Amino acid sequence: MAVRNLEPAAGGGRAVRLVLSGYYGFGNSGDEAVLLSILQALDEAGRARGLRIEPVVLSGDPAWTERQYGVEAVPRMKPAAVWRALRGADGLISGGGSLLQDATGLGSIPYYLGVIEAALRLGKPAFVYAQGIGPVRRRFFRPLIARTFNRCAYVSVRDEESAAALKEYGVDPDRIEVVPDPVMGLSDGEGFQETDSRAAENPAEPERGEPALVGVSVRFWRDDRADLDRVADALAALARMRPVRYRFLPMHRGSDEEASRYVMDRLERIMDGGTPDGASTAGVPQEAAPSHGAPGLELAPAHDDPREMLREAGACRLLIGMRLHALIYAANRRVPMLGISYDPKIDRFLAGIGQSPAGTTEALDPQRFAREAARLLDDPDGWRRAAEPAIGRLAEAATRPAQQIAAYFV
Repeated sequence: MAVRNLEPAAGGGRAVRLVLSGYYGFGNSGDEAVLLSILQALDEAGRARGLRIEPVVLSGDPAWTERQYGVEAVPRMKPAAVWRALRGADGLISGGGSLLQDATGLGSIPYYLGVIEAALRLGKPAFVYAQGIGPVRRRFFRPLIARTFNRCAYVSVRDEESAAALKEYGVDPDRIEVVPDPVMGLSDGEGFQETDSRAAENPAEPERGEPALVGVSVRFWRDDRADLDRVADALAALARMRPVRYRFLPMHRGSDEEASRYVMDRLERIMDGGTPDGASTAGVPQEAAPSHGAPGLELAPAHDDPREMLREAGACRLLIGMRLHALIYAANRRVPMLGISYDPKIDRFLAGIGQSPAGTTEALDPQRFAREAARLLDDPDGWRRAAEPAIGRLAEAATRPAQQIAAYFV
């Protein structure tokens, strides 16, 4: 479903053309949610200042981005197109997301710094929008990041650890603002305001005797898939403790769908009465012996509109996630969550709302995990009461970078 709610400000207003650089147009729900959140926030902040924000998105699939959001987009890997977009713009926004990291290869940092440097060379102000920094393991990248960021008009990062990393690299501490991930401020398009009192509600309350809906977001990480095997074991342990229905939420089209099917297949084999490789369950500890029927298993569509996945998360009584933005969707909708960490960004986000990971891709105790999940299923309102102060603050502050950028052009 295309997003068509980014109309120009009523009565016109001065046009401000901004190029947006991020990991957009690749079918990743989390990154698309970041983009939509930024577009919404810029539109609102611009209107408040009498500006008409005209976004131009650097995209892996410009035609799709234009159809989806109703904004202009250009191919991100065509230097001439990027240069023309920057030359015709009033400024550049870099972010959000984890752009400056070398965990996935050597190309990300040079690319994103290169786009910023191109804007600066053209005399355009550059704004770093709620980025997550690192890991940057290759030390030669660090002074390059500092040199570029110290010349930006505004720098914001999404957690204290990212700010500390930038300071270590040599970025002026006075230039850095710590803000929430933009998706904490994402509206679902149905009037839900993240800062209102709906935290006390439980839209996912099951009917008496009905299984609770548990959302699951998984991804490939380890080559041997041992991490996904442990997730399946943990889900099986929970299904033995409580009646549940699992709905898998693929955040990245293709790869997450495949990872979800892998876990679903393993889980089915476990719950059919044997181990995944067909061995008997005789001798399984009593606390793991089946006490409920096999859970229902569903695979949600890989939605194009991030707000659809936000609504999917909101329908759950509990969300179990490896993907960062699956957890952020849950926080946005005040859904209790358990995170499985594969990257420090998971730990950082959870720490910000007073939680720690329930396991990692290297170590996950199925029984301990299941007990914690059962506790949240039994008392979701207790989780909401504990988490709401932190989540409310994050939601309220999520649009601050857009407000700062709009103020720059007044």
